[in-house]
Amino acid sequence: MTSTTSSTSTTRTTRTVIENGYVATVDASGSEHARGHVVLEAGRILAVGDGPAPAHLREGAHVVDATGCLVTPGLINTHHHLYQWLTRGYAQDAILFDWLTALYPLWSRIDADLTGAGAAGAMAVLARSGCTTVGDHHYIFPAGSGDIMGALVHAAARVGVRLHATRGSMDLGASQGGLPPDFAVETTAAALAASHDAVVTHHDDAPDAMVKIAIAPCSPFSVTADLLREAAVLARDLEVRLHTHASETIEEDAYCAEHFGRTPTQYLEDLGWLGPDVWMAHCVHLDAPAIERYAATGTGVAHCPSSNGRLAAGIAPVRDLLAAGVAVGLGVDGAASNESGQLGVEIRESVLMNRLRTGADSLGVRAALRMATAGGARVLGRADHLGSLEVGKLADLVVWRVDGVEHAGILDPVAALGLGALPPIALSLVGGAPVVVDGALATGEQDVIAREVAAASRALAERA
Repeated sequence: MTSTTSSTSTTRTTRTVIENGYVATVDASGSEHARGHVVLEAGRILAVGDGPAPAHLREGAHVVDATGCLVTPGLINTHHHLYQWLTRGYAQDAILFDWLTALYPLWSRIDADLTGAGAAGAMAVLARSGCTTVGDHHYIFPAGSGDIMGALVHAAARVGVRLHATRGSMDLGASQGGLPPDFAVETTAAALAASHDAVVTHHDDAPDAMVKIAIAPCSPFSVTADLLREAAVLARDLEVRLHTHASETIEEDAYCAEHFGRTPTQYLEDLGWLGPDVWMAHCVHLDAPAIERYAATGTGVAHCPSSNGRLAAGIAPVRDLLAAGVAVGLGVDGAASNESGQLGVEIRESVLMNRLRTGADSLGVRAALRMATAGGARVLGRADHLGSLEVGKLADLVVWRVDGVEHAGILDPVAALGLGALPPIALSLVGGAPVVVDGALATGEQDVIAREVAAASRALAERA
């Protein structure tokens, strides 16, 4: 990939022309251009089409020759726990409940400084795997831990990605029948007040926002019914989205049956937790009635195939969800249950795992790419502005190199991403601004961030 700037103009332009690459637009009709162009200006997409860009758009523009590359929308991560970048490699052979029990004592020592270091590391790796929008779910706020939400926002700005940060919470400690230890939870009132403050302080309602906030009590086994119910009311009063974990494991199903006499879906719906402003993480163990309720209410799903494999949770019914019209995006999940931390590889993982569940025709590479882009935008409520390469949408895109030794000669460039090794990134842009160039962060900070992560991981381990 080469870059040039036309000398026909003496004034500086914000226009960028990317041409000669294989362009997968992921628009509603799945348009693709074997040798196409994408033109960007002022943070938005100005033109998309086949062949070279029109001459009048090339004049004075910064021209990127994407020969040998695949061009896609930027990938959208719909579920993560960024702070867990500091606790990779623990409880390697545990299921979810045992894994959580092992890690809660460590996580309860987190603070804003450590969270910021871990988040920067996790987002750097996400960016280098094609992610341009990061969804995070942070739900542990130890007393005296400082401004954790502010640290997440700062880390995202440092890397250059968009952030959908959810202010999570837990108020159901072990003494009340919950899974987390009492020292890791907040009071209901404190969680609601802090959620309100996070939205007021950090949420940006603008279509091109770099930071949006949602409200996200953690899970049915770590949160009281009062917090779930009141959080839903609060989010709707503030006009922000809702997020939680749901139907992740058979143990969660058993917990809900024992404590509430309901399935997780029935319990959450009773508390106002189904709707077009809600998305759930995992949803591995949804039965047919639950899928029908998700579809009927417009509730979205964050599918996290690698994490579900790491914790032996199972394989989500993605084909059935998509067939029902449910919005499904991809998620990496916390790096303590997905040490890769890469979003790009989840495209391949989703293809392979869902074929294990429902057969070779259950999920194609283009359907998986759509989940990672347009599907994620729909889940996060940003489908009008993100998720596809269309005129007027935000200039978030990735140029993947597919002419190297790993992919040279492959029949289908999209299959290089969906079935092959993760292609190296020649260029990724967020709002037209470079985030990754030739596989490295455009800021040049990745080595600094790596050292900070190593130091923060050691510091957190010593605290425990």
